[in-house]
Amino acid sequence: MFKNVGSNWLVTVVSVVAAYVLTPFTIHKLGGDAYGTWNLINAITGYLGLLVLGVPMASVRYFAQHVAKGDVRKLNEAIGSCTALYLLLGAIALVVGAGGFFFFRAYTIPRILEGDAQTAFVLMVVFVSLGFVALLPNAVLSAHDDFVPRNIVRLWGVLLRLGLTVGLLAMHASLTVLALVQLACMAFDFALCWLLVRRRYPETRMRLSDFNWGMTRSIFAFSMYVLILNAGTRLSFETDSIVIGGYMDVGKIPYFTVANSFIIYLMEFLLSIAAVVMPTATRLQTQGKSAELREIFLKWSKIALSLTMAAGLFLIVLGPRFIAWWVDPSFEQPAGEVLRILMISYLVFLPVRGVALPILMGLGKAGLSTIGFLVMGAVNLGLSILLVRPMGLAGVALGTAIPNVLFAAAVFLQACKELDVSVVGFLRYVIPRTILGALPVLAVLQWFKDGLEVRGIGGLFGAGVAMTIVFAVTWVFYVYRNDPYLDLRAFLPRLRTWTRV
Repeated sequence: MFKNVGSNWLVTVVSVVAAYVLTPFTIHKLGGDAYGTWNLINAITGYLGLLVLGVPMASVRYFAQHVAKGDVRKLNEAIGSCTALYLLLGAIALVVGAGGFFFFRAYTIPRILEGDAQTAFVLMVVFVSLGFVALLPNAVLSAHDDFVPRNIVRLWGVLLRLGLTVGLLAMHASLTVLALVQLACMAFDFALCWLLVRRRYPETRMRLSDFNWGMTRSIFAFSMYVLILNAGTRLSFETDSIVIGGYMDVGKIPYFTVANSFIIYLMEFLLSIAAVVMPTATRLQTQGKSAELREIFLKWSKIALSLTMAAGLFLIVLGPRFIAWWVDPSFEQPAGEVLRILMISYLVFLPVRGVALPILMGLGKAGLSTIGFLVMGAVNLGLSILLVRPMGLAGVALGTAIPNVLFAAAVFLQACKELDVSVVGFLRYVIPRTILGALPVLAVLQWFKDGLEVRGIGGLFGAGVAMTIVFAVTWVFYVYRNDPYLDLRAFLPRLRTWTRV
């Protein structure tokens, strides 16, 4: 699992770096009005993605189940059933997208951009609709635990998008060019992933003739839970800007979104674990390996909490000063306050979202957690509206933070129950050493903040390096000392051998 998760982390890091490079370049080439129009197009067409109804996650679960049993016929039936579902949902997305086109035209777009924007909108509707079927090879590779070759293709895709965007926008800066880049990258990803599937698993087919109505109903039934999960995700993490714009001033929105962007990238990092954990849970359940499943729950929960603590402590202590250097000093106080509130809640939320929730999805126990996500989103919206007037941005952040913690607690308790893991035993294994091990890291960061008064990129970078060294030493020699599932000290002799070579 470490190799698979590590390859996911690598893709996430490269994608974030590419995004930081492309964003200012694209804004400069297109201009403010055109870039804002592009964001509007993506926001509207992005909602078409909900029409996929959670089939991608459901397909991974069912594919993994048949792969674990070695039943190629059932696997092909599941693929054929998903193909039919994707084609149907893609056609519906085209129809809905056509209606969305008239909604898009109601916006006030600069006259000089109208034709380009309308063409780009149509292309993005096609991109979303075709993207449903394009997800199939990914699901097949995930079911076989082929994350490394899959991620090699994704890395090439990121580089292709980077190269095409820079090259084509340099020659002709337009929204249509950006939409065509999206389509080209999707075709590249689909072709290479399906080629991987055919070469590694030649008996695997993608044919409508393998359609099975009974299997389709099962996939569709499970996918509805995922749809609720996706709807809850949008409600939880994409409504804060709407609340701020409606009850405060639109000029306040950037303070919140800048702070929240750090959380989103950290969440993507933890979701790299979830992408591997879910099909693994399905396979182990199918094979009746309950002990191994409990070990994964315990071991990876501790890893997820450790990683969240490392990044989270830096963001809590020095995140506001990094924002001041990266964006503008005026952002330090308002965005920094939001970042601290959100990050404290995510210390609890992210390990559960990265491990416990995908395990429950992999086991087919999606009901309580997905409905809980939807309730969490509704509570988030209600609390944010209630607190925004008396507390401003901090109130909106609290409106997000409180439901995060409550949801994480509920999902954690359900996971312990389903896996027959003692709550006390889990807490004893995961929490004490991780918290105590974080204290030296916190002390180092606080010293850089208060003692050295670091503010520039040099000081912030130095603080990050020092924190990483202290974190590594503490985790190797204390947090994971004599750990029953992962003893990091066992890797040191091997590391010394590699160093001598």
